[in-house]
Amino acid sequence: MKNEWLSKMRAEQNYTQREFANAINMSYSMYSKIESKERRPSVENAKKIAKALGFIWTKFYEEDLGTTQLN
Repeated sequence: MKNEWLSKMRAEQNYTQREFANAINMSYSMYSKIESKERRPSVENAKKIAKALGFIWTKFYEEDLGTTQLN
């Protein structure tokens, strides 16, 4: 499973994964794992990615909101 929306936003800016990771001062390995959903970004990394691509950083965590149950 992949963060398709993230991959699309990055590609629309004409960045490869490696170029984008370098541009935001993140390791390629870490960025690649975030985009492929192997890892969830830390708040700090979520903010870096979101700022560079122009979206709200909490988007990374929205998927979990529908599965959280309150008792």
